[in-house]
Amino acid sequence: MFTGIIQAIGQVVRCEQRGGDMRLHINTGELDLEGVQLGDSIAVNGVCLTAVQLPGNGFVADVSCESLSLTSLGSLKSGGRVNLEKALTLSTPLGGHLVSGHVDGMGRVLERKEDARSIRLRIEAPAELARYIAPKGSICIDGTSLTVNSVDGCIFGLNIVPHTLQKTIIGDYRTGSSVNLEVDLIARYLERLLLGEKTGCTTVMGISRSFLAENGFLK
Repeated sequence: MFTGIIQAIGQVVRCEQRGGDMRLHINTGELDLEGVQLGDSIAVNGVCLTAVQLPGNGFVADVSCESLSLTSLGSLKSGGRVNLEKALTLSTPLGGHLVSGHVDGMGRVLERKEDARSIRLRIEAPAELARYIAPKGSICIDGTSLTVNSVDGCIFGLNIVPHTLQKTIIGDYRTGSSVNLEVDLIARYLERLLLGEKTGCTTVMGISRSFLAENGFLK
């Protein structure tokens, strides 16, 4: 699990193609690697990866075919900048929102517009993810926890403040940029719960108005 608060910007050292999948070498820059061990999780542009080597100035991770098909990691090049965050611990302040590091799909930047010292972005999400995106709700973009300003069908708007522009790769975005999207975990679980018997499990009870009233949630 992660918080969506980016801890450092790293740099891609090398991308090795390995029989259809990829091994990624990352220089972690200012990221504190003290205490990080082999097998620990580090999010790269919002994708949870497992450290398989720790050369001292960064880490090496394998990227599966599944991750390559659902994320933008396959388009990384040597020298490219990436958002980094170490896994959440019980002592980590939850400054963003709960993020799993399991990317749901890719969005596309439609517009970037200056707004005083901030910028405004309009991003198009895949149709199957749009129902999980709500105004003032949370969304994770390349590992960064952000608040949704507006929603119009599959297109949503964001306001990016100067601190976020400085501490993440969002300042690099241009019209046409592809970004990794992870929708709010709560929205996904709520949808599953509301489906009830439609899940195909006959023992599952859905939430209805009568259920809420019977359990004291409605008067």
